[in-house]
Formats: sequence, C-alpha cells, structure tokens
Amino acid sequence: MTSGMIRAGMGGWTFEPWEGTFYPDRLPKKRQLEYASRQVPTIEVNGTYYSTFKPPVFAGWAAETPDGFVFSLKANRFVTNRKVLATAEESMARFLSSGISELGDKLGPIVWQFAHTKKFEPDDFSAFLDLLPERQDGLRLRHVLEVRHASFGVPEFVALAKRRGAAICYAHHHDYPEFADVTADFVYARLQKGEDTVPTAYESAALDRWAARAREWAAGSAPADLPRIVADEAPEKTPRDVFVYIIHEGKIRAPQGAMALMERVG
Repeated sequence: MTSGMIRAGMGGWTFEPWEGTFYPDRLPKKRQLEYASRQVPTIEVNGTYYSTFKPPVFAGWAAETPDGFVFSLKANRFVTNRKVLATAEESMARFLSSGISELGDKLGPIVWQFAHTKKFEPDDFSAFLDLLPERQDGLRLRHVLEVRHASFGVPEFVALAKRRGAAICYAHHHDYPEFADVTADFVYARLQKGEDTVPTAYESAALDRWAARAREWAAGSAPADLPRIVADEAPEKTPRDVFVYIIHEGKIRAPQGAMALMERVG
C-alpha cells in the first residue's frame, strides 16, 4: 500500500437548511442519515459533545449506514471543559462506555476538543493523555486533540501527542491557531473557512489545493504550505488514513464541499 484512505465529510446530518438543498424534497427526516451516508464516506458527530447517547442509538446509526462508512465522534464536553484535565478519568470512562462500541468497525476517530481559553500546561495535559485508553470493548480507539489556544504551539505539545499516538487536529479557522504537525498514523483536518455563498463551500481552486494536501498526507508526507510547530521535522514516511471535514459557520454548503473534495481525491 502506497497511500492511506482519504475520507471527506461534514458535521452531522440533521440540519434544516439542507432540506431541499442537499436532501431531496420530501425525504423523511428519519431517512436523512441513510441518504447522507451514501453521499459521503464519513460524518463527524457533534451531538455527542453536548449529550449522552445510549447503546441502541449508536447501534441504529451503524445499521442505517453502508459498509465502509465511518463516524467520527466529538467527545463529551464534560471531559475536556475542566480546570484540571487529570481529573477527567470518571467522565472519560462514562463517555467511552456509553455505547460507542456499538458502531463496530464504523467507529472512527474520537475528537477531544478543548476550549479556546484552555492553555497548555505540560504536566496536566500529559496526565490527561495518559488517561486515554487504546481500546474500548476490544475496539481500537484513535484519538484527536483539537486545541484552540496559542500556548499549545510549542514542541513539547507535539512530543506529547506523538508519544501517545494521538493526532493533532489541523483546524483551518479564522480565529484559532493552525497546527499541521503529523503525530499519529492518521491525519484529521477540520476546514472551517468555507462560505455559504459558494456552491461547494470552498472555491474550486481551494478544493484542488485541499485535495492535493490530502493526497500528500495519505502518502505519508506533510504539506509544505501548512504551518507546523516543529517545521524542520518531517513525519515518518508511511501511508496514513486521512479524515477531512468541511464545517464552516453556516455549513449550508458543507455536504456539497465534501462531495466535491471526494470527487477530486477519487
């Protein structure tokens, strides 16, 4: 294998403005996931950040989606929104044991999103990473760290992520810092500068560039035009799966952007 798999998707599938723009007219709401999961190969679930779901819900999602489809889950906010991250063990266990393993091989990366006010405290953050389990109910877990404070832009953060094998989320965002360091055996990117006035969220030329970057990541390289904390250190040259989500503010054209990106990467 010379390249990993590239999957592009959007955040969620329940969004009223998509009715008639992405979803066919008169498609019942109960069939929206069935439809969306046949247009893109992955979806990032934001609802798990705010609410706790039960095993039958995850099992239902798995049943409604085709073979090969993957859900990325945003971890519950009660795990990451705390002053001392080292105290998150109980909340973390509660989220991980809530039934996510019902997704089986459709369980994708888990995104641990931290508030934009959360600063990098090396000892505490290291203790948090030590809490992250490698498996849940026999399923391998892939962890993503989405940090939003400039204090994380230090080599020590990169080293900690590498040690744990967790991916640093690359966030293409208007306000938050962009860290494109490759620290895991997969890459996770959230593209958040799209516009609702553009039929595919990002202009065609921009999508061409993102497709090229995704192919570089999948082949084991790191795009030279994206900012890295440790700029002079190239990642190990090995194929990596790549997850790219188009999640701009209005997100009306996010599905079309994800489909256009998938067309480009084949």
